Amino acid sequence: MKQICLILTAVFLNLNFVYSQNNIQSEYCITKEEKELLQLINDYRKTKKLPSIKLSSELTKVAKIHANDLVDNQPIHGKCNMHSWSDKGKWKPCCYTDDHKNAKLMWSKPIELTNYKSNGYEIAFENSGGATPENALAGWKSSHGHNNVILEKGVFNKIGWKAIGISIKGEYALVWFGEIEDNFEDIDDCN
Repeated sequence: MKQICLILTAVFLNLNFVYSQNNIQSEYCITKEEKELLQLINDYRKTKKLPSIKLSSELTKVAKIHANDLVDNQPIHGKCNMHSWSDKGKWKPCCYTDDHKNAKLMWSKPIELTNYKSNGYEIAFENSGGATPENALAGWKSSHGHNNVILEKGVFNKIGWKAIGISIKGEYALVWFGEIEDNFEDIDDCN
């Protein structure tokens, strides 16, 4: 009887582990809209004779975690803008202000939250009617600073983006750019 209980316990724990791993993996899947945004960004870069950027599983995780934090915990208040992180998660909170005083704390989120071995650089978009691939890219193209990130201009002119992570959730679209190649594991489709 004791052996049967031990075997059943081992089977239960193994099944629970497999279930947990599948839930973690599906939490970071990519939607049709996110794939479309990736394509729009790469198409825009091609018009400027820049190479496409490969989708990063690690940077996509960071984008998804941050999108969830923005929607669920709303860290945007006072002088804290969309690059801010709340104090309600397993990360260091960050009030990101327009003077970029806490930039390093935000840039280090990929290292803090994933296996990515370098900083990441985020562009964020908000539309109260809901973020779409088209309105997000249009917003970024019309913003000098965001456009410079996408097209590697200004302070970003010698970087050469090697990885990109994307999330669209509710009224937010987030894109994280990285300087080093990722493992580029396949990210499951959400659909």
